[in-house]
Amino acid sequence: MPNLLLEVRNIRKTYGKKILAVDNLSFHVMEGEIYGLIGPNGAGKTTSLRIIAGLIKPDGGEVLIRGVNVHESLKNNRRMIGYLPEEANTYPLLTGMEHLKIYGGLYGASSEDLEFGARITGLGNRLLKKTSEYSHGMKRRLLLGAVLMTKPRLAILDEPTSGLDVHAGVSVRKTIRNYVKSTGAAAIVSSHNMLEIEYLCDRIGLIFKGKIIEEGRPRELIEKYGVANLEEVFTLLVRGVES
Repeated sequence: MPNLLLEVRNIRKTYGKKILAVDNLSFHVMEGEIYGLIGPNGAGKTTSLRIIAGLIKPDGGEVLIRGVNVHESLKNNRRMIGYLPEEANTYPLLTGMEHLKIYGGLYGASSEDLEFGARITGLGNRLLKKTSEYSHGMKRRLLLGAVLMTKPRLAILDEPTSGLDVHAGVSVRKTIRNYVKSTGAAAIVSSHNMLEIEYLCDRIGLIFKGKIIEEGRPRELIEKYGVANLEEVFTLLVRGVES
């Protein structure tokens, strides 16, 4: 039976006096699971992921990885977490392999880790080229390889397929799925593309105005609400929240 890896307990984050970005958000993720945090832009996805990654502190609540508070033990959790921000980019004058070596140096990657990261990218000899020659999809695959090469137990991926064409998006989703299956790790994937997440994630949390308004397996939610896809599930739920 899979073990509990991540617990998010009632996290809350306010910016200034009026902007409530995350409102008592709670969920959990098991080892070997891909969990989708989905909702529209501005729903609180990115802020939640940054809190889970330990980059910002919540105003309340806690984040536990294997029972250890992330914000009280950042050093110990450093190798446990891999985080890919939506806005991440490459350095145009460096080659793909130079990127992997730099990122690897920050996390104490071994030569085996570098080889693993290189395989994940699927870029082959193109790793020897400067990233100024890369397409957006190639850059995203490179950055995904950099995040996953040290085999973090929890991969936090914010809009990993944002801006990608269909072929590149399929490639990235396949990479995420294969990584979780082969390592037994877990992943949290955020997206506003609900149809995409429907095919990738084992469970999902629908987030709106900083709260999870529904949670479950994609197919079970679609059947529960008697609709054709997750977009229709979300539309029904939002109407209920706002009415």
